Amino acid sequence: MSAQNGKTGNLYLIPSTLGDIAPLEVLPISIKQTIERLDHYIVENEKTARHFIKKISPRKSQPSLKLSVLNKFTEPQEIPSFLNACLEGFDVGILSEAGCPGIADPGAAVVKIAHEKNIQVIPLVGPSSILLALMASGMNGQNFAFNGYLPIDSAERKKYIKNLERKSKEDNQSQIFIETPYRNNKMLEELIKSLAPSTRICVAADITLPTEYIKTKTAINWKNENVDLHKRPAIFIIHA
Repeated sequence: MSAQNGKTGNLYLIPSTLGDIAPLEVLPISIKQTIERLDHYIVENEKTARHFIKKISPRKSQPSLKLSVLNKFTEPQEIPSFLNACLEGFDVGILSEAGCPGIADPGAAVVKIAHEKNIQVIPLVGPSSILLALMASGMNGQNFAFNGYLPIDSAERKKYIKNLERKSKEDNQSQIFIETPYRNNKMLEELIKSLAPSTRICVAADITLPTEYIKTKTAINWKNENVDLHKRPAIFIIHA
């Protein structure tokens, strides 16, 4: 998109699909329209970002795309330069690898700087695995907390799980967290062993995909459930 007569460009937060599915099955047409209009993007992975853009807008000129990569290897001092295009009058899009930018996503660092620079931030509608899981869990949607990843060390994690259970009971608060997909089965095993028998556990895997699996059961009843979560993106929620 060309510069806007000296005006500062906007920062668009562009959600993507949660897996390999036709984009317009889960994304509104406004996402396609925005992508077709923008040439400047901040992405986690250039290859997958280009693939997504091509999938949702096959006629989009790939050579015209100007991509800045933001991931765990990006130096913090480099991030402000990603918004130079906005300051030059171009609209810029943050494109998440999966779901919504800024939620369990490095894009939050760019959004923070955008506000400091008085750049308008425009969030677009798309799937959030965290909210979709909570919606389908039957747990408290008025008081909840997202805790990200739990500690890797087994003893620390067990203590953390018990603390989340205590907080859930004291505050009537749903506790949401995630795990690296190849450790999902171990996580569910530890939840079943660590939590009180009556504490509810929701497992929401492959959300919005044909293989979607969402169930809420008490810890004791999960013992009779046979499910393989290995390498399947999943959200875990507990409520005491």
